[in-house]
Amino acid sequence: MLEVMDTTLRDGEQMSGVSYTPDEKLSIAKVLLEEAHVDRIEIASAKVSDGESLGARLVVEWAESRGIVEKVEILGFTDAGASASWVADLGGKVMNVLAKGSLNHLTNQLSKTPEQHLKDINETVIQADLIGVGCNIYLEDWSNGMINSPDYVFTLIDRLADTPALRIMLPDTLGVLSPSMVSEMVASILSRFPNCSFDFHAHNDYGLATANTLAAVA
Repeated sequence: MLEVMDTTLRDGEQMSGVSYTPDEKLSIAKVLLEEAHVDRIEIASAKVSDGESLGARLVVEWAESRGIVEKVEILGFTDAGASASWVADLGGKVMNVLAKGSLNHLTNQLSKTPEQHLKDINETVIQADLIGVGCNIYLEDWSNGMINSPDYVFTLIDRLADTPALRIMLPDTLGVLSPSMVSEMVASILSRFPNCSFDFHAHNDYGLATANTLAAVA
């Protein structure tokens, strides 16, 4: 089954010169879910600012009133229960946990071993589950992980398959892939993990996000 998750209100706000007010976030969320009929939206990053909290709360409260709050997702971090509590306090039900999808990011940004990172991820997912927040796992820099450390990626996904995670998210964080590379990598992942749900997330650094997304869909 193919579904669409729109991240305009979170990742889109990282564009230079783009900053949504809380009311603008709510208006865009309504258009995405009620008119464009996307399956899910990602609307904020946990613990960023009071403005981010207000915007997220408006969207979550509106979605709750429509009975579609499970369609609203918020980016969180491997911080045990801190991000999950932030999401839950807003009434949110789904958190996308930012994990490291390449050995380079894990080593040079977190200075941790794969075992330490897996422990952090598992603790975060478990703490979130206890307070009613479901988790997807967002493998930051997955594309470079597949190029430079595929064994790490495969081991990570294999171990994450045992968690109550809903989806595993595969981002081309630095926009380095071409359509043929996407086809090869996504096919490799799907063949190894046929019972998992995945989410491909393209970046447009070289103008290939649309082509890469269509390659992942195919």
